[in-house]
Amino acid sequence: MARLTKNSVLSGLSGTLGKEIVFKQYADKVVVSKYPDMSKVKASELQKLSRKRMKEATAYASHINRNPELRAAFEKTLQPGQTVYREAIKAYFAKG
Repeated sequence: MARLTKNSVLSGLSGTLGKEIVFKQYADKVVVSKYPDMSKVKASELQKLSRKRMKEATAYASHINRNPELRAAFEKTLQPGQTVYREAIKAYFAKG
């Protein structure tokens, strides 16, 4: 794992480069590490359920975002800094 200084060319970078390198931001530094091998990790039943619910929530939020009438209804309730997409995800989880 490598650490980069503030003045490095890569100092604002985060995310992945292909499936080889990962750039992570921590407080005042950028850490470079190899891409994790998750092929042998088995998800628990609760993790699978959580992932399924999140997938459904993002599909719901995307639907709301694409439908102009539903989007307008959500926009009426938004506070500054909030997005329709994030509020739709919250609404999905709130309804149970």
